[in-house]
Amino acid sequence: MEAAGGGGGLGTMRALLAILQWWGFNVTVIIINKWIFQKLDFKFPLTVSCVHFICSSIGAYVAIHVLRAKPLIQVEPEDRWRRIFPMSFVFCMNIVLGNVSLRYIPVSFMQTIKSFTPATTVILQWLVWSKHFEWRIWASLVPIVGGILLTSMTELSFNMFGFCAAMVGCLATSTKTILAESLLHGYKFDSINTVYYMAPFATMILALPAMLLEGGGVIDWFYTHDSIVSSLVIILGSGVLAFCLNFSIFYVIHSTTAVTFNVAGNLKVAVAVLVSWLIFRNPISSMNAIGCAITLVGCTFYGYVRHLISQQQAAAPGSPRTNSPGSRVEMLPLVGDMQDKV
Repeated sequence: MEAAGGGGGLGTMRALLAILQWWGFNVTVIIINKWIFQKLDFKFPLTVSCVHFICSSIGAYVAIHVLRAKPLIQVEPEDRWRRIFPMSFVFCMNIVLGNVSLRYIPVSFMQTIKSFTPATTVILQWLVWSKHFEWRIWASLVPIVGGILLTSMTELSFNMFGFCAAMVGCLATSTKTILAESLLHGYKFDSINTVYYMAPFATMILALPAMLLEGGGVIDWFYTHDSIVSSLVIILGSGVLAFCLNFSIFYVIHSTTAVTFNVAGNLKVAVAVLVSWLIFRNPISSMNAIGCAITLVGCTFYGYVRHLISQQQAAAPGSPRTNSPGSRVEMLPLVGDMQDKV
């Protein structure tokens, strides 16, 4: 990840603006999605996800072909099915499970569980891919796991289905990050090109299940809900904002350093939790708040440890910059730059 370009104050101002607009889009998308499920009584997460994918497909096409915000990365036709399609399936599951969990549990609890992703990424690579990491990586996961356990045990609005959806969503996010290392090898995708190729596949994957499982309920909602026009504007608006979130991630990645991105990402979770509580007033106990804080501090510490090991690895003469397949100790677990798309 590149450091912010520009000198001194200009670079700092650019990074600050990038972070603020990223926070704004991310928190707004989360709050609107929760509003759709809770206030509009539109309890159809598959349909909402499908709307997001359609809007993102259109938005990515406009950004690349009309606005020319980013050049199109050419992908061989066979690679679209052999590489992009499997990634799109996991990408689809990640977004859907996030929206399903948001349907059943408060934003504060859902965002805290999403912070478990670094731990699931490390554990998956260890269990499934037999990779080994040094003790500092494992030690940095202790506060994350402890914070999640405390938050889950003290959550006043706990729902098992929503909790399981959020946890499986973490696994999907980790799987996407790990698969990207092998399936997308040789392609340097940014967030806009990622959406350009994956969102149409995700729409195709989800359209039929959404119609079969939620089609009847959506039709009933159309006939029984008041203020249909304003509600549809909100639902479609959430899809537009979901694409804008992807665009904002592209901007913030290229305007900040890795450390700043990590800290800003964890502070963003705190902002989302605070804003959601101010709007929805879901009950949060003191121990639950402490568990959430421990988790976020743990995520920040984990990011710091990764950065520290990365710096040491780069400075050591003759040491490899990336994980070598034959080595017993993998210095750094894989990590995704876009783990928080809703």
